[in-house]
Parts: sequence; C-alpha cells; structure tokens
Amino acid sequence: MLDTVLLSLIFGTVALLVYGVLASVFSDEVVVKKSLKKLDDYEIKDLFTAEPLAIPFFDRAVMPFYGRLSKLVRRFSPAEVEDNIKARLVKAGNPSDMDVDRFLSLKLLCALTATLVVVMMFVSKGFSPLLFLLSILIVPASFFIPDLWLRSLVEARQKKIRLALADTLDLLTISIEAGLGFDAALTKVVKNHPGPLAEEFSRMLHEVQIGVSRKEALRNLAERTDVDELSNFIASIIQADMLGVSIGNVLRVQASEMRLKRRQKAEEIAQKAPVKIVFPLILCIFPSIFVVIVGPGAIRIMTSL
Repeated sequence: MLDTVLLSLIFGTVALLVYGVLASVFSDEVVVKKSLKKLDDYEIKDLFTAEPLAIPFFDRAVMPFYGRLSKLVRRFSPAEVEDNIKARLVKAGNPSDMDVDRFLSLKLLCALTATLVVVMMFVSKGFSPLLFLLSILIVPASFFIPDLWLRSLVEARQKKIRLALADTLDLLTISIEAGLGFDAALTKVVKNHPGPLAEEFSRMLHEVQIGVSRKEALRNLAERTDVDELSNFIASIIQADMLGVSIGNVLRVQASEMRLKRRQKAEEIAQKAPVKIVFPLILCIFPSIFVVIVGPGAIRIMTSL
C-alpha cells in the first residue's frame, strides 16, 4: 500500500514538473519572442528553402507531370486547336481554373488510361477480334471525353445566361428609369443576381475600369459568351450609344423580345416532344404489347399442333 502511494506521489510530481516546463517553454510570450527573433534573423535563403514547402502537394507533385504531358501533346497540336480550346474554356467559365495545358494533359491522360485498361484486358483474356475492335474504338474515343465534358459545361452555362437575360434586362430597365447610369445599373445587377451572366457583366465592368472602352468591353463580352440573344442585346446597346438613343427604351424593347423568344423556344421544344417519343414507343412499348396480344394465340396454335 505504501509503495503504491509513493509511486503515485512520484508520478504526480514528475507530471507537474513536466507540465511546468512545457508551459514555460510554449507559453504565448515565449512563442511570440521566438517568432520575433526568427524575423530578426530572417535571411533570403530561408525564403527559398521554405517556399517549396508552402506550395500545395498537388502543385509540387502532380503539376510537373501535367506539364510534361502538355508539352508532349503541344508538339502534335496545331495553334488553331489550342486557340479553340482556350475559347471554349472561356465560354465554360474556366472550370477549376483549367488552362490549355491542363486540358491537353487531361486528354492525353484519358487516352493513356484507356490504353492501360485495354492492355490489361488483353493480358487477362488473351487476344480476340472483338476485343481488338473495341480497343480500336475505345482508345481514340477516350481522348475526346474531356471535349464532351467541356462542351456540356459550355452549353449549360449558355443556357443559364439565356434564362437569366430577360429578368436581368427588366432590372436594368427599372434601374436606368430610376436615374442610374448604365454602369451603375450593371453593378446593381451584379450584386443582386449572382450567376454566369452577372460574372460576365462584372468582368466587363472591370475592363471598363482599367481603361477599356465600353464598346470594346461589350464586344469582348459577346465573344466570351457566344450567346445569340446576348450578342443582339449588346449590338443594340452599342448602336443606341452611338446614335444617342435612350438606353431605357432599348432595354424595354429588348426585354420584351427576350421573353417572346423564350416563349417561342419553349413552344418549339414542346412540339418536338411527340417526335422524340416515337422511338421509345416503337422500341419499348410496342414489342411488349405485341407479345401480350399475340402470345396467347401463338401458344394455342403450338399446343393444337
């Protein structure tokens, strides 16, 4: 019993001593003093030794591999292809801050992955004509998977811009009729209607602030989005600004036209629906109906024979 109490006292004393030492070493005052001393003794060489560790692991380990892949792809890619990819990335809103190099690396990485899968299938199952035919189709098709992904992003973003355009024009009309200028009305739209269209208007306003003319900034906006309705609106604004016409009247007319076009687009989609339903009916519903109607008669004929 005495030994247990003695061991407990020794353990408690050592624990208190350790706690006191650690508290004195790692107290806030001591930490601040050490940090200030490090700043006083700071040298340029410390910057170069600490900077690589401050870079995220993805940028240190993965991005160099991406860079080598992009250089390999760029050797065989014409300049027109790179310009096309850059334009599509801008139309898609630069998803995940992706540039041309990353996109080309992603295309090559998809092709290499598909090639590796095909090789593993050949090793596991052996050579067969069907597998060889599939490999010829899969490997080239995998190279264009990122293009399909980017195309879907572009179409989705353009659709959001079309849907938001009419309401945005209404807000612009109300703001300008209330006494705001065109740039101030666009700033109000950017604050109150977040989305792809607001992002493009914000970028256009930044271009105007750094010295680009409003006409040039609006044309850049039309090129970045590649939306017909927005391009027509921008052309009307530029023409009204050149001729001195009231922008409020132009906006009101454009808003009504946008709503009319949106209604016509919805009617067009509704009229195309019956045509699209024909093929599922023929392929899925009619065979089952045919089996239900003809099946009993066919069974009776077979049993009577």
